[in-house]
Amino acid sequence: MIPWLTLAIALPAVGAAVIWALPRVKAPAAADNAAQAGASARADAGSGTATATRSRPAATGGAAAPAETAKRLALGFSVVTLLLVAAMALNFDTSGAGGLQFEEVYPWIPYFGVHFAVGVDGISLVLILMSVVLVPLVVLAAWNEHSDRDDGGRGYFALVLALEAMMIGVFAATDVFLFYVFFEAMLIPVYFMIGRYGRGADSARAAMKFLLYSLAGGLIMLVAVIGVYVVGGTFLWTELTDPGGALAAVDPATARWLFLGFFIAFAIKAPMWPVHTWLPTAAGSSSPGTAVLLVGVLDKVGTYGMLRYCLEMFPAAVSWFVWPVVGLSLVSIVYGAILAIGQSDMMRLVAYTSVSHFGFITLGIFALTQQAQAGAALYMVNHGFATGALFLVVGFLIARRGSSRIEDYGGVQKVAPKLAGVFLVTGLAGLALPGLAPFVSEFLVFVGVYAFNPVPAVIATAGVVLAALYILWMYQRTMTGPTPEGLSGLPDLSGREMWAVAPLVALIIAFGVYPQPMLNVINPAVERTVEAEADTAVAVTDGDAEGDEE
Repeated sequence: MIPWLTLAIALPAVGAAVIWALPRVKAPAAADNAAQAGASARADAGSGTATATRSRPAATGGAAAPAETAKRLALGFSVVTLLLVAAMALNFDTSGAGGLQFEEVYPWIPYFGVHFAVGVDGISLVLILMSVVLVPLVVLAAWNEHSDRDDGGRGYFALVLALEAMMIGVFAATDVFLFYVFFEAMLIPVYFMIGRYGRGADSARAAMKFLLYSLAGGLIMLVAVIGVYVVGGTFLWTELTDPGGALAAVDPATARWLFLGFFIAFAIKAPMWPVHTWLPTAAGSSSPGTAVLLVGVLDKVGTYGMLRYCLEMFPAAVSWFVWPVVGLSLVSIVYGAILAIGQSDMMRLVAYTSVSHFGFITLGIFALTQQAQAGAALYMVNHGFATGALFLVVGFLIARRGSSRIEDYGGVQKVAPKLAGVFLVTGLAGLALPGLAPFVSEFLVFVGVYAFNPVPAVIATAGVVLAALYILWMYQRTMTGPTPEGLSGLPDLSGREMWAVAPLVALIIAFGVYPQPMLNVINPAVERTVEAEADTAVAVTDGDAEGDEE
């Protein structure tokens, strides 16, 4: 049997190590630096990627050759990883009962019962596919983004590949301790991607805020992970979720506390109101490529964890938390949308839209109906593609103007029609326009939530109305109207930039028109989760009835 998942984790990890091992070249003389910086600025201007910062002489012009090699290596390893995962996906059996496939279990720390155990169901598979699609596009989009750094951006591309390995690992892990290791290890590359390769003077503070919030949630989850091992006797997810397995007879009060330990960590990562404040700060200070991976992939670990660990390991405890989580989700939907409307910074605006969108995802998860959970799982993928594309387009604008403030733009569609067109499509996907992928997932969430209870479904429609307001108003202020003098020569999308966003636009349209292939993969896993919840509810009801008869 081919160890698909081990190879998928190892490939980008090896790529990151190879990039880090590239020789460091001593910086040339100042005159050479200046000459190289001028040539770089002229080349970037011709390709439509010039920035205000690149007019400065590079600190280490001699790093140019290793940096170019690093970019090519990062692109090569990420594309090979994509092809490997695509080949694995073609061998996935969608006719199964939603169980794990491509399982690998190897002893890791036998004394503590820890295994290197990986496997995927339909939900984790589509999230891994989303991750490996986004990474090479981020590499392309960030090709010249960090060329003014002292390492020419080499470290950034190594961090991207290291993060890719951890993202695949966290979605594939079927040992709770291994999941926790990947969950925490992801913080390291993201911390440096924000703090060292971020935007503005506050990037270090934003990175620290991200780290502190994530560590706080991770420490709470660590207590719950230890608790699971104490009461269950194993870290293996398959044994912990077995109906007659390790956690089946756990005390209900203990199960609720363990559920809460996992849920708090996932709510911070998601991010849900009121533990969401790190996201706008982190995304606003990140480079666009980092923001794509942060919001498009890392935040999905939170909602994925709710489905995989909270609901499936503690089905009897879920009923205690359904309505509190539904209430928090509704607040996230409305609160995030209102704050997005008031933003003057495009990066922060898109980040706040994600707070609202994640409210829809958590609402769908805890509605506990098949349509809602299928919509939530599909929403994770569609949001990753749509918001990832929107962050990239915003990044292209920032690279040209040197500013992320909405008031510095206007009339862009007159000078850069291709850029404005892609901005419009990705923006309309963000407001879930029919015919684009997010609409399908949002519609399924509404149908499932309405079947659960009409009241939260009606309240959640406010998010749809507000989404139209913040997206269309941003487009109007940046793309229409008179063109400021400073934007008169704004270049349109270059070929490299088109290659970075065109696949995402194609996926947004394709899955908006025909989402069934992805639903065929997701539905069996969702059915398994819903059936487990229903069986637990019946068992609890029967137990209560027997107690009443006695």
